[in-house]
Amino acid sequence: MKLIKTKKTPEQLAIEQAKDDKPSQNDTLVDMPITEHLIELRRHLIHGFAAVLVIFLALAGFSREIYDIFSAPLTALLPVNSSMIATDITSSFLAPIKLTLYLAVILAMPYILYQIWSFIAPGLYKHEKRIALPVLLSSVILFYLGIAFAYYVVLKSVLAFFIKFSPDNVLPMTDIESYLNFVLKLFLVFGATFEIPVLTLLLVLAGVVTVDSLAQKRRYIIVGCFGIAALVTPPDGLSMIMLAIPMWLLFELGLVMARVLVKEKALLQNNS
Repeated sequence: MKLIKTKKTPEQLAIEQAKDDKPSQNDTLVDMPITEHLIELRRHLIHGFAAVLVIFLALAGFSREIYDIFSAPLTALLPVNSSMIATDITSSFLAPIKLTLYLAVILAMPYILYQIWSFIAPGLYKHEKRIALPVLLSSVILFYLGIAFAYYVVLKSVLAFFIKFSPDNVLPMTDIESYLNFVLKLFLVFGATFEIPVLTLLLVLAGVVTVDSLAQKRRYIIVGCFGIAALVTPPDGLSMIMLAIPMWLLFELGLVMARVLVKEKALLQNNS
């Protein structure tokens, strides 16, 4: 017996799409009152905090070794008779511990984001989940890449610049707490900068801007990259350039990704 395939009307396709986009009714979070939502949120936050605590306790015994690795770019550039110093009695203990805590948070970030995703995912439509999950994973990877770029590429060049231009009668002996704050700020700036492709993509998907409008404003965005880099980096031209150029290139990457996604979305709408 031959089956006759009937073509669905646009109204039927719209109804099926609406059904497909409904949040899953099997999830317990859908019809919860606000108090139960808060209890569920607290549970996920406790899991995230526990992950940070476990990693911190596992690394706490190696805090001095971790700080040695962290300070290696500076100590390799210091003169023979120079070294890092601790101007406060507690700095030699607290600085490595603080660094270990920050490292624990960074290493636990994928699990923390997973807990946040587990809390909000039941309330999302299926098409929102298909977009949100890759964006979430991409943001984590890009943040790690930004930190790696700052440590392996930028940090050594910036430190060499400052030490090279120090006066001849000044012996560089950096405080370990000041060095920690300086480098963490650098990591945070570059980690956030590497999120530009994700931010560009989200702005386009949300309809705040269009790909064409961003492309037309490219020259202003490039100037803005250099302006932001001058504000958030140390007061030297090298670090500003090493931040501004990646910002521009990452913006171009986000623009390409947004253009491809918009074309795919238009193609799917035309096929339906």
